[in-house]
Amino acid sequence: MLKVKINNREIEVDEGTTILEAAGKLGITIPTMCHLEGGEKFASCMICLVKDMGNGRLVPSCSMPVIDGMDIVTDDAECHEARKAALELLLSEHVGDCEAPCQGLCPAHMDIPMMNRLIASGDFDKAIEVIRRDIPIPAILGRICPAPCEAGCRRKEMDGSVSICLLKGFAADRQLAKEPKRATARIDLDPAKRKKVAIIGAGPAGLSAAYFIDLRGHSVDIFEKTLETGGAMRGISEEKLPREVLDREIEYLLGENIRINHGYDVNKRIFDQLRDDYDAVVVANGGWQDTGAWGMKMGKSGVEVEPGTYLTSLENVFAIGNAIRASKVSVRSVAHGKELAAVLDRYFLSGVLERNEERFNSKFGKLVEEEYDEYLKDSIPEPRIEPLEGKAAGFTVEEAIIEAKRCLRCDCRKADNCLLRDLSGEYGAQQKRFSFGDRRMVTRKFGNQNIVFEENKCIRCGKCVQITKQEKEKFGFTFVGRGFDVKVGVPFDEKLDSALRKTAIKVIRNCPVGALAFASE
Repeated sequence: MLKVKINNREIEVDEGTTILEAAGKLGITIPTMCHLEGGEKFASCMICLVKDMGNGRLVPSCSMPVIDGMDIVTDDAECHEARKAALELLLSEHVGDCEAPCQGLCPAHMDIPMMNRLIASGDFDKAIEVIRRDIPIPAILGRICPAPCEAGCRRKEMDGSVSICLLKGFAADRQLAKEPKRATARIDLDPAKRKKVAIIGAGPAGLSAAYFIDLRGHSVDIFEKTLETGGAMRGISEEKLPREVLDREIEYLLGENIRINHGYDVNKRIFDQLRDDYDAVVVANGGWQDTGAWGMKMGKSGVEVEPGTYLTSLENVFAIGNAIRASKVSVRSVAHGKELAAVLDRYFLSGVLERNEERFNSKFGKLVEEEYDEYLKDSIPEPRIEPLEGKAAGFTVEEAIIEAKRCLRCDCRKADNCLLRDLSGEYGAQQKRFSFGDRRMVTRKFGNQNIVFEENKCIRCGKCVQITKQEKEKFGFTFVGRGFDVKVGVPFDEKLDSALRKTAIKVIRNCPVGALAFASE
């Protein structure tokens, strides 16, 4: 038996045990992307570097066997910096977006590609579920939003961006026609943990905050100055936003739990009473000039808030939407309400007020014309469709399905299950640190088993090579080329299906990035 100390904890292991395996026996996690359980000792990603205190060197723990008397450190600043650099080297050649550009430009961060796929497949009920995770008024925004998401659509340069907003409105209209009142879908929160929130203002920001706070199981009361709900949206022309659509969507949003009190012209006395009666007060009124006498610190454009938490200078008072910055883009106010609800829920349950964390997002930039055909493999060639009955009426079923199929699938099929993304966020990796010159071109290869291979997302971890070799695939995957030009591919220019006759599921599930995936994911 060999003795080794890891992070000042001693353990005895058999000869041939790697440092990674020894650490695992102690419950110490060392990150790795190329390690395959039961596979060869193959160090390629270099994320698992640890420090040998005997000589001060960094060694790959997944392939380095334990030497008797070793003293290993896995988590000091030098290990952290080495892993960060290794990730940045991998990112420098990784040609893939974690999220599609449209989603990144949507203030509410809606999963637009997923919506498109569901509409394209005719699953409209699932599509509206995806939409309402982030957008509580999609029928309204489908008609009035200036569509910042469409400005980033990669289809724009080909033949017009996908009509994202109209598709969103289409799915919402179908739901509202069938389900005029929202069923209770809130989290069944323990009454002892349920908090009370007062929202001042029933415009898009206040309604959004109310919707998402209610979903999390807390109690919401809205206080509105006028006798109508909707704020500035009431001033939009009937031709652009039919009143029937506005009223139906607001009724749906309020559901069974959200109480709205009209005719409340909040003054300092009422404001102070709300602070006494509620666990949090949210200022979401567009006429922010009226709030100056309430005791909050004001800036040039509105109420001053702490970035990311929306906390004002007053304890347990928050401000969102046009109360903090004038904007005619309602989706921004909706996004504020969504973000604040998440902040408040964590605050209520943990007592800690902290901003929402943004996930790492790989971006490779614009497509070049030579790549258009690669993306069209996942789409259809039809140009952008305009609704025959006009934008206010929206798409027919047939129009919506065709338009949704125009989506190029720019998002990663493994965005929620990608080690490269997770570790890059954890270690604060910078994607462009080692990026020089022209990037590699996007390529997409499809197989008949619902498989897609995007070789320039590949980090050459070698897992697919090992698995197909172990399972004795006739062709499998192999390393092609030498030195810096080496890549993973199918030998002899065989088709993708030839490489994965027996191992498609296992290979795809073990791929640490989105290079190999199921096309329908």
